[in-house]
Order: sequence, then C-alpha cells, then structure tokens
Amino acid sequence: MRETTTTEDLQRLPLAARRVRMRALRMVHHARIGHPGGDLSAADILVVLYLGVLRLRPSEPSWPDRDRFVLSKGHCSAALYATLAEAGFLEEKVLGTFMDPLSILNGHPDRKKAPGVEANTGPLGHGLPLATGMALAARMLKAPWRTFVLTGDGELQEGSNWEAGLCAAQYGLDNLVLIVDRNGIQQGDFVEKIIRMDPMADKWRAFGWQVAEVNGHDYGELRRVLSSTPLVPGKPTCIIANTVKGCGVSFMENNPKWHHHVPTNKELALALAELEGAER
Repeated sequence: MRETTTTEDLQRLPLAARRVRMRALRMVHHARIGHPGGDLSAADILVVLYLGVLRLRPSEPSWPDRDRFVLSKGHCSAALYATLAEAGFLEEKVLGTFMDPLSILNGHPDRKKAPGVEANTGPLGHGLPLATGMALAARMLKAPWRTFVLTGDGELQEGSNWEAGLCAAQYGLDNLVLIVDRNGIQQGDFVEKIIRMDPMADKWRAFGWQVAEVNGHDYGELRRVLSSTPLVPGKPTCIIANTVKGCGVSFMENNPKWHHHVPTNKELALALAELEGAER
C-alpha cells in the first residue's frame, strides 16, 4: 500500500490476488521451471501485505521509513514479482521476462535487480535470521519501520529459524512479524509425513512469541491481524496462515506434485480458465 489504505485498496484485493495467480502461472509456464503450488498458496497473503498493510512508496523503493518484507520462501518468486507489479513497483510487461537471460527477475529474488525486493533469498531458513537483523537494526536506529517475513511450513525444519526465533524474543523485537504459509506440503510430500511440525503454535509460544492462527485466504482476517501487530508489546509476532497449496486451481490444490511442477499448455489453459471464471 501507500502510506494510507483506501476503501478502494481493500475492495480490489480479491481481483488483485486472482491476477497475481494468473500471472505467476504464466511466468512459470514461460520459464519452464518454478513452484506454482506455493505461489498460489501465498498469493492472498502477499496481496494483503502489499495493498493493505505495508507502508511503502512504489515510486520511491528506497524510502528510508518503508516497511521491510522478506520472502524467505524465495522459490515462490513468481508470486512476489506479480504482486510487486500489482503494487506499482514493476511494469507488467517485465513479468514476461521471468528467468530469461539478463532479466531482472531471477528465479530467486535479487535485491540489486528488482525494485521492491529487500533481501536475496533462496536457501531455506535464511529469511527469518535476515528479518531479525533488520528488526534489530530498526530498534537500534530508533526507526519507525516494521519487518515482515514469509516462510513456508516445511522450511521451519531448518534450525536457523529457531535460532533467530530465540534471538528475536531475547531482544523483544515487537517490530518483527513472521507469517508462516501453512499449506502442509513441501518438496516431495506432506509436511507432517516428512518431519512433524505440529503443534506449531505451541512451539512458537514456547520460544517467547505471541501467536495468532488465521485463514490465509480470508482477506479481512489477514488484514485485521496483520494491521494489529504487535499483538503484544515487547514480543515478536508469529502469524500461522492456514492455506491450501495450489489454491484457486482445482487440480493443483493439496497435491504435492504441484510444489515443483510446470503446467503443460493444456494445464495452463485449464488453470487460467478456472481463475478467469472465479474473477467474474
């Protein structure tokens, strides 16, 4: 969003999220590589953040007082780039260059290439430590900006997340918000079959965080909780957003195949038709 959120901003969220899904699918299809399931599960979260929560100036990407956002699940860059275009950081035509040689839109976000990208991400488990450092820097500088970070749920199997979690609680970083895209699927299978993460909320509470669980596809609920942070002064916030992998496309939903799979021409046409029908 810009420095204030208008009623028009909020009304456009569902349509914006559908456009993000459609663009992300086209981008993955164009590049012949990507992670469409996670792109689709995170689309609503990203749209709410960029159009309804974050304090940003798209015409001034380096505005010092901007809120920071880190996409820790950097493999879902297509959804991030599509959202940045929706928010005014990128021209829509640039999305058609996704992963092309010399494109500014790498397979994983690069802060030196794409405006609006705050951190290079890709190796899982690095985003929350980076965001913790950003939040601590804001505290030391007495700066007003907040830091938001989006992780996958399977990504939390990386121990570096929990080291950062301890650090954030130790310093009382209530300007830090972790959002977990809890879609239940990671590379290869369902998360709980690989390494069980539940009870996830209890784990974060034990690490000293304030926790809220939300429907990650409910725009009103997402915006209400994200706009209410910190939930408790003196504590970092963890928001567990329960989502559906591949949300919006029936044959992709809740299917581990679509964590890392490229749609064929026919599958892309079917997916876009579903999304276009939902938009009316």
